[in-house]
Amino acid sequence: MDNFVVSARKYRPITFDSVVGQKAITSTLQNAIRTNTLAQAFLFCGPRGVGKTTCARIMAKTINCMNPTADMEACDQCESCRSFNNSNSFNIYELDAASNNSVDDIRNLVDQVRIPPQVGKYKVYIIDEVHMLSQAAFNAFLKTLEEPPAYAKFILATTEKHKILATILSRCQIFDFKRITVDDIRLHLQNIAAKENITAEVEALNIIAQKADGALRDALSIFDQMVSFSGNNITYKDVINNLNVLDYEYYFRVVDYILAKDNNSILLLLNEVVEKGFDIQHFIQGFASHLRNLLLGRDSRVIDLMEVSQQLKMRYAEQSQRCSQYFILKSLDLANQCDLNFKNSNNKRLHVEICLMKMCFLESQQTTDNKQQTSYIQQPVQRPIQQSTQQPIGNSQTQTQTQSQTQSQIQTQTQSQIQSQSQSQSQSPQPTVTTVRGRMSRSGTISITSEESKKEDVKEEVWNNAFTQEQVTTAWNDYIESHQSASPIFIAGIRNAEPRIVGNSEIHFKIDNILVIKDINNMQSLHEYLKNALHNNQF
Repeated sequence: MDNFVVSARKYRPITFDSVVGQKAITSTLQNAIRTNTLAQAFLFCGPRGVGKTTCARIMAKTINCMNPTADMEACDQCESCRSFNNSNSFNIYELDAASNNSVDDIRNLVDQVRIPPQVGKYKVYIIDEVHMLSQAAFNAFLKTLEEPPAYAKFILATTEKHKILATILSRCQIFDFKRITVDDIRLHLQNIAAKENITAEVEALNIIAQKADGALRDALSIFDQMVSFSGNNITYKDVINNLNVLDYEYYFRVVDYILAKDNNSILLLLNEVVEKGFDIQHFIQGFASHLRNLLLGRDSRVIDLMEVSQQLKMRYAEQSQRCSQYFILKSLDLANQCDLNFKNSNNKRLHVEICLMKMCFLESQQTTDNKQQTSYIQQPVQRPIQQSTQQPIGNSQTQTQTQSQTQSQIQTQTQSQIQSQSQSQSQSPQPTVTTVRGRMSRSGTISITSEESKKEDVKEEVWNNAFTQEQVTTAWNDYIESHQSASPIFIAGIRNAEPRIVGNSEIHFKIDNILVIKDINNMQSLHEYLKNALHNNQF
């Protein structure tokens, strides 16, 4: 039986051209080799599985090749290339800094640097996970890195560039490797599947690429796992079942139920998702991504921003045409708010159900909002009632003068009403917290759409009784005692706040936790309680 080799090793790139998703970096390295402008030290940094160590090995092999090609690729025929392929090259040293991070390890490396190469032009030292070196090891390595022999080249690789000393960074030519795109990973997996005679659905490979999160090595590991699970036929159903991924079909069905205002079907579908073992917050996050794709599907210019297959893009575009932009934006806002407040909810399932049922009435809400805005903008104009009875021609001049006087009187009355309203608004005290539709605005959350149109202000009875510091303290303590069981966390945050009167219209108190201020409902409850207890609603 042949020994199995994982795909990440079997199909590891051996030339610059075979490196996936890092064309800018490989082109720069090839041009540096062609023009003989190689730096003394290189730093390859980026997330895991994007080709840092692979590029370091390819570069070390290429600069020592005796007969490089016109594209600056290794020939694989000379003595240096054969020794590298057989892993017995004396010119290339690899050091794992995670397990060799002491000063003695770096001293041994420095001693080897003094010996020139026997075959080839350069001695290349590849130090992987260089950020794991100790402070003393970095200092021991610093002098050699600053003034190495002409034949010595250092290639450092790390996933955490911020942990490397600035003195080391300043002596290296830095290359930032990017995450590999979903399309690049999918195409690479298709090529491997063709070489291995494996049939794989495009959508299945697309799910694997998304699950890898930009790391090609992770994608190849998942690919091997799916081959073990499915054999030589990898299907979309097998991938989502094995990787515990929620099917796109659920999100398309949810949108259809919302557009049909079918609350019962929404609840049954959500129950099906929960029974299959999926996290309910994962569902609402995935649904927000689905709404984003619907928003992109409305415009052909941005449809390629979706990281899905071409067939699925067409399906998103078809469903997006049945949704208004208002509906998508408001649904995105509701899903975003639901995700932000998910951890603070005691009944998390009900929290998500309410969010989905609210989306069912967004279209009717848009109609109501448009009517309110239209009635607010188009104010009725008062005009004098014209008499339909005929009058003698001789009185036409008198009638015209009477009508002009009446219109001038109405305009004067309207202007006086507007001035009186503006004066009353300017004289009224400005509240410190804005209220929209009976609730306080939240500054800590992100809202995509504007708030709903405000209702007409209702005149409130004015209470302006004077109160003392003792009355404020008593009312404060009474509120703490009466709300201890209902809001224990909020009460704990204001128990030692020590309220005090400042001037005639403000009550100040100090807190240690900013979350108390963000608890809008309890803050409003406290304000209302103090107004009633002190019989004063002007502070």
